[in-house]
Amino acid sequence: MITTDILIIGAGPTGLFTVFEAGLLKLKCHLIDALPQQGGQCTELYPKKPIYDIPAYPEILAGDLTDKLMEQCKQFEPGFTLGERAETIEKQEDGTFIVTTNKGTKHQAPVVAIAGGLGSFEPRKPLIHNIADFEDKGVEYMIKEPEMYRGKNVVIAGGGDSALDWSIFLSDVAKSVTLIHRRNEFRGHLDSVEKVQELKNKGKINLITPAEVVGIVGDDKVKAIVVKQAQHIEKEFEVKCDHFIPLFGLSPKLGPIANWGLEIEKNAIKVDNSLDYQTNIPGVFAIGDVNTYPGKLKLILCGFHEATLMCQSAYKIINPGKRYVLKYTTVAGVDGFDGTRKEAPKAVVKAFD
Repeated sequence: MITTDILIIGAGPTGLFTVFEAGLLKLKCHLIDALPQQGGQCTELYPKKPIYDIPAYPEILAGDLTDKLMEQCKQFEPGFTLGERAETIEKQEDGTFIVTTNKGTKHQAPVVAIAGGLGSFEPRKPLIHNIADFEDKGVEYMIKEPEMYRGKNVVIAGGGDSALDWSIFLSDVAKSVTLIHRRNEFRGHLDSVEKVQELKNKGKINLITPAEVVGIVGDDKVKAIVVKQAQHIEKEFEVKCDHFIPLFGLSPKLGPIANWGLEIEKNAIKVDNSLDYQTNIPGVFAIGDVNTYPGKLKLILCGFHEATLMCQSAYKIINPGKRYVLKYTTVAGVDGFDGTRKEAPKAVVKAFD
């Protein structure tokens, strides 16, 4: 039996930052993740994708963000159960919870924080009759290693942030980039839309709208895709390419967590955002993309905020009747579980005396 103060379901960015915030409160964390490594979607789906809305980082690769979060929280010595899925939860007479994985590993804690991101997921695939024949033969539903597209002709389909961001990124890597979307309007951030238009004007991106990919041409590998433009019902034409990447998002599923008695709304866990992101089960919290509440934004930085407030309530559950006085790290420094301490600069301490 693995015991800890806070059991975190999900080792993505939000889960990893929770370790740091809990560590400041002298609370120990253990994380469970079905993936074989930390980082969640940032590691599994797009480790080389740049992220632009992390404070203090104008741009950081998703994989590098994971590395930084691991470096930040390692002083608090978190435990990990990786490659196993949280399967069941049972509340004990003493108020603690026992969470068992699909491989039978049991974990016990007074607080459970579900930080499972989008849960288990699979890519949404376009309705092209022969697309399965070319999977891993030029058809990819996510980009893990951009270097494989260097010097290649790439076609991306989609109208969201992923399609826009990767089109921009690969314009400096691939021989050619063609972006196809079934509408003239895009769903992504305005800055990205403007950047794509700018690259189109410079001849670095070939933009085809409104249109959709309706077929794939090739033998053992993709050689071209068949495009039908919306305004021409009968008009179809081919675009030669080495890779076709449809980026239509993911179909998320909560998996076994959906059977834990939690209040679910549109495949997300409802929480009370007026205080601490607790679910309808006292002692069980949901933070990050997995939760929902009025005004919810599915951003990594929002998950960080939710984790911070959740840890404050977790402290009260674990230490009933004990008052915690918030101390800024610039004043108090950071104490690791290994006894190491990073002192705040003396000039800063003096300023707060």
